[in-house]
Amino acid sequence: MVLALSFLCLSCATVPYTGRKSLNLVSDAEMVSLSLQQYAQVMKEAKLSGNARDVRMVKDVGQRIASASETFLRETGRGADIQSFQWEFNLIDDAETVNAWCMPGGKVAVYTGLLPLTKDETGLAVVMGHEIAHALARHGNERMSETLLVQLGGMGLALALSQKPKATQDLFLALYGISSQVGFMLPYSRLHEAEADRIGLMLMARAGYDPREAVALWERMAAQGGSRPPQFLSTHPAPESRIANLKALIPEVMPYYHKGSGGIK
Repeated sequence: MVLALSFLCLSCATVPYTGRKSLNLVSDAEMVSLSLQQYAQVMKEAKLSGNARDVRMVKDVGQRIASASETFLRETGRGADIQSFQWEFNLIDDAETVNAWCMPGGKVAVYTGLLPLTKDETGLAVVMGHEIAHALARHGNERMSETLLVQLGGMGLALALSQKPKATQDLFLALYGISSQVGFMLPYSRLHEAEADRIGLMLMARAGYDPREAVALWERMAAQGGSRPPQFLSTHPAPESRIANLKALIPEVMPYYHKGSGGIK
């Protein structure tokens, strides 16, 4: 137990900007290697957009936020972390998919189905800042680490119940699965989303985009949504909660925007 706790303590990292302690059981090199393999597979199967204007917009916005991210890391004494990122930005031609993502290591994809909602560069910066924030905060590493812990806990429980009747084993393992999802995995997913919102607002403001536009974007996103599960059963915050949190964060990040070039119109 002492060795395990010591290992967990040594595996803790600090999330940039928020200062939260996070669990990183997997090395950055391993995460980047895995993400590059997955990225290569996605790119092999994807159809890239041929719309030169939209492709240029995605690349321009991405580069600005990536540059803001690297400046932030240098200013906060994390310059060495920049080596983990090999930035690349692609627009995937898929009008049915309203999505974007950034893998560990800085490989970013935006789907054309997102562009009608983002409307312009600033709207796109909200989403790309959010996705890049996930990578900056090492949320992928933390999610994998949490999964490993849950699996380890399940193995330990199964071992402890090995002498019990099968019905008892099945019942306790089922309860463990439900409680680990509702009480551990889902709350961390919502925490990651809220944290990416906060870091993403800071990054887009540093890149010269007005962070106040984030509220309008997420209002448009909420208007597109259908029925949703209760917040405690969702990996994302409820739209109303997210919008309220964004409004509360605007005063925190506006100084970065005013300090910059005045933003994109």
